[in-house]
Amino acid sequence: MKKNWWKALALILVTYTLLAGLLMDAPRLNILNETIRNLHFHVTMWFGMVILLTASMVYAIKYLRSGQIAFDDKSVEMAKAGALLGSMGIITGAVWANYTWGEPWSGDSKQNAAAICLLIYFAYLVLRNSMKDEQQRARVSGVYNIFAYAAMIPLLFILPRLDPNSLHPGNGGNPGFNAYDLDSKLRVIFYPAVIGWTLMGVWLASLKIRTRQIERALED
Repeated sequence: MKKNWWKALALILVTYTLLAGLLMDAPRLNILNETIRNLHFHVTMWFGMVILLTASMVYAIKYLRSGQIAFDDKSVEMAKAGALLGSMGIITGAVWANYTWGEPWSGDSKQNAAAICLLIYFAYLVLRNSMKDEQQRARVSGVYNIFAYAAMIPLLFILPRLDPNSLHPGNGGNPGFNAYDLDSKLRVIFYPAVIGWTLMGVWLASLKIRTRQIERALED
């Protein structure tokens, strides 16, 4: 039971995020109004995605250095969990945009970059499934994973900021949330939400990793 404390923490934090994010008082802001509550879902899911994809890249490097297939198992499942959180983030972002920008997809540079980033990781998963040999699949996808992560950084954090017409907060001259609306009411939910969604992703990945290990043991 002591080893599973973080799973209980994940459930507590996600439950807290869902209840507090929807029910607790939120600051009244022009245009955003009640939609600011989506901050605890859309943005925090993307934080979790970046953390999980970082872990996936680290495990890919560990596999390439050691050749231990267990590291590849962790790399691919972390990538899957990250892609899941990213997909949930882009869906909640589209809902938010629909109420604040007037349409779910306006072709904003941050939206486009996020979609390209997810497609790169979906291609990573397709590439893995196209190869039968386990070691070859692990080596090729490990290298791909590193380049995918290297592409994610400019796509999400650099290129959108260079677009002067971006509507997204923190890009194109628009102030980020810290500048005007991430006050104490939001912080007490925002930071636990980041931890909660990240831990849920790790939990999901750990279940899939264990399944892979069991399947491999049965094959042997």
